[in-house]
Amino acid sequence: MGNRAMFALGLAVGYVFGTRAGRERYDEIVKYTKQVAGSPAVQKATVTVKTKTTEVTKTAVAKAPGIAKSAGDQVPKIVHSAKQMAADHMPSKLGGKGGDAPNGTDDVSADGHLVYPAEDGTSPVNGVKYTN
Repeated sequence: MGNRAMFALGLAVGYVFGTRAGRERYDEIVKYTKQVAGSPAVQKATVTVKTKTTEVTKTAVAKAPGIAKSAGDQVPKIVHSAKQMAADHMPSKLGGKGGDAPNGTDDVSADGHLVYPAEDGTSPVNGVKYTN
């Protein structure tokens, strides 16, 4: 409902600002808009929306500190988990707990540089090494 109302309002505003129908049509639109805004149904809906918005805002303000605290409590756990996962996958030559690469060769040389498969003259294809 809110999207439709906003669309209708935007359509009306666009028409008012974009119209070339003249001052008479503009005055008709303004008069009609004031009648609609002053109707009891629109007034009741406005009060209802304001009341509900105030309730939701108060609830959100009351819950925010607790949610922020619980999120703050989770951050150290997430950081520890991420560090642990990184260490498990890092080669042991770089201080991690991980071993060599799955194919039995380490992809990091003793000096800490990456070793690419093509550098040793062989390249794996579907897990089988072949020489160029």
